[in-house]
Amino acid sequence: MAQKGAQLDRERISCSICLDLLKDPVTLQCGHSYCRNCIKGFWDGEDQKGIHSCPQCRQTFIPRPVLGKNTMLADLVEQLKKTGLQAAPADHCYAGPEDVACDVCSGRKLKAFKSCLTCPASYCENHLQPHYDSPPLRKHKLVEPSKNLQENICSRHDEVKKMFCRSDQKSICYLCSVDEHKGHDTVSAAAERTERQRELEGSRQQIQQRVQDREKDVKLLQQQVEAINQSADKTVEHSEKIFTELIRLLQKRSSEVKQQIRSQQETEVSRVKELQEKLEQEITELKRKDAELKQLSDTEDHTQFLQNCPSVSALRESTPSSSIKIRPLRHFEAVTAAVSELREKLQDILREEWTNISLRVTEVDVLLSEPEPKSRADFLKYSCKITLDPNTANRWLLLSEGNRKVTLMEQRQSYSAHPDRFIVYEQVLSRESLTGRCYWEVEMRGGGVVVGVAYKNISRASGLFGHNDKSWSLYYNQNNYIFMYNSIQTSISGPASSRVGVYLDHRAGILSFYSVSGTMTLLHRVQTRFTQPLYAGIRFYYSGATAELCKVE
Repeated sequence: MAQKGAQLDRERISCSICLDLLKDPVTLQCGHSYCRNCIKGFWDGEDQKGIHSCPQCRQTFIPRPVLGKNTMLADLVEQLKKTGLQAAPADHCYAGPEDVACDVCSGRKLKAFKSCLTCPASYCENHLQPHYDSPPLRKHKLVEPSKNLQENICSRHDEVKKMFCRSDQKSICYLCSVDEHKGHDTVSAAAERTERQRELEGSRQQIQQRVQDREKDVKLLQQQVEAINQSADKTVEHSEKIFTELIRLLQKRSSEVKQQIRSQQETEVSRVKELQEKLEQEITELKRKDAELKQLSDTEDHTQFLQNCPSVSALRESTPSSSIKIRPLRHFEAVTAAVSELREKLQDILREEWTNISLRVTEVDVLLSEPEPKSRADFLKYSCKITLDPNTANRWLLLSEGNRKVTLMEQRQSYSAHPDRFIVYEQVLSRESLTGRCYWEVEMRGGGVVVGVAYKNISRASGLFGHNDKSWSLYYNQNNYIFMYNSIQTSISGPASSRVGVYLDHRAGILSFYSVSGTMTLLHRVQTRFTQPLYAGIRFYYSGATAELCKVE
């Protein structure tokens, strides 16, 4: 019976809006009572109607009544609170495994409403009330509920860590500052937070500026993609009209021109979209980083902030927006002009003009090339990992060091037969094809070593590096350098070094050889037009000589 009576009392003094015990109860003219804030919030939603009603009986009031406290109900609620007859909290109010629980609640604990960094402890809404009512407790630092409050306590002195040691980069308590950290550069945690916050904001500003710059770059690149496509489509259409007027032989040329244009279009669009994708990824990463810094910046707990705050350093430099340069918007127009000019000429000069058309197509280049490297550090930015292909190695060559080192032996090696293997000459090609910008270094021992590049289709029987139009080579032997292409020799003077650097810009048609010691000295530079991917090559003259593709970083 007592239990039923208690339940009945709880029901009578519970608010029908929040279903909890009345707080600051008020009674309407119709006799129904509510929490002051509950009925106030209910009526705020009815203000636009101009008529206010009772949520239970729907009696209306005009104008909006002035609320008066029901002293009798307020006293009754207080008496029931003292006797423990409070309404049971809903299940969602209790702390689960992932929640911060109130440290004061006994039995099943409620969720913490706030954590106190000064106490340190976490409190539900009821047990937190003294921190609002008591003047001394009002000075405590309240933050969002945290499970890591114990980390704010010094394990040695059992004091709150309110100091920060800059010498040791760690949070400490006051006693630590006069004990084991005596003489160190110590400041309050709040002061250190302010300093770190300033640095954090500087980093965020840099990130936000980068985001804006990259978004502009992406927009510019998208415009170029559209311009390339429009120009290419227009050129293809015009070329087709011209070639349909020519004889059957010219129709074959028309197909070839179309194929070249589409190939170049695909290449250019691919390059632009690749850079566009890279910039979009950087934007995403910058925004993610900004969000992480924002979240850290909003942390109210100084100690947690300092422990989780990374050492703020200058952001890694990236390619500035000004480096993305676009050629004038002419794209494939030069091809159209060449085709139109060809239409007026006779069939007997077609072969000569065909070369002109092909060159005009390949000249389409939207993105301006970066300047050629100057220092070794600049070259190393384009360093590529190269290994030698055992299937191409002559049987007198021995590969080692993970196929990066090759030695000319006095005994034949037991390699299996392979169509890519060099049969006559002691030389080998790389496994990787080389396009774009590449740089690698070769360390040579024993003399009589040839370093170079070659096309994949160089003859395996008679294709000697440098003695045809499919390979370029540099011969080194006892302070003597000789460059060779298509059997034409060029003697070169330069500082002696056992290490040679090779730089390739396939698209620009640049191949350079450098003597590498304390500094880099240009030995020979080739400017040509590469029509296929290249492969690094090594050849020997003397037994016992070795060459190794160096690991450069």
